[in-house]
Amino acid sequence: MEQTDTEPQETPAKASARQRPSSPKWETTVRERIRASVRKFQRPLADLITREANEADTRLLVTDFLCDTLGFDKYTDLSTEFRVKNEYADYGLRLEGDLFAFLEVKRVGTKLGTKHLRQVQSYAVNEGVEWIILTNAAQWQVYHLSGGLPIIMDLVMEIDLIDDDAGHKAQLFYLTREAFKKGKLAELWLAKRATSPKSLKQIILSPSVIEAIRKELKKTTGYNVSPDEVATLVARTCLLTEA
Repeated sequence: MEQTDTEPQETPAKASARQRPSSPKWETTVRERIRASVRKFQRPLADLITREANEADTRLLVTDFLCDTLGFDKYTDLSTEFRVKNEYADYGLRLEGDLFAFLEVKRVGTKLGTKHLRQVQSYAVNEGVEWIILTNAAQWQVYHLSGGLPIIMDLVMEIDLIDDDAGHKAQLFYLTREAFKKGKLAELWLAKRATSPKSLKQIILSPSVIEAIRKELKKTTGYNVSPDEVATLVARTCLLTEA
């Protein structure tokens, strides 16, 4: 009997991995830098938390983290005590000389809240800056500012460096100088905004969707429901909101 050589069958997982496009080299390099640097900062960060360090010491760690982990240049990309009228933002972040974000640092252990956001939001409005970052060294919050009046503030992401979830720390990629330059954080914001509950609700309750639902109800049940009644029913039964 003639024998024929057979190749091992490729599994679906291997086929998927083979077909998946690989990340650009710059992105792989940045993510590797983040993983190594985050490990290096774990002990100094834990020390800050243990001794309840003051805000000045917290800023020292944040400065090193901005440079070593996120890739910003201390002398060309960071402006400390950035003056806005008669007040000062902790950091102004620049790309190719252009101001693009304000970063406000609070003492480690401080619970980041609305009052801190309001403080730096006024700086951003006055300078026409669209990105705001709040941090106490352990927690990082990133906001996007848009609109005229009223101003719209979107929470884009929250990162906790003391959280053991590796996926949580992986979000730091979007805060790197390289990612900012490539517009990656802006892409993330647009994606989250487009798929937010508020956006989905607006689409579901739009006249065209309500009309399509009304026609389908009449087709399947024979009952003619008014557009206003459909909108009320969808809001109360599907969206679980008040009409």
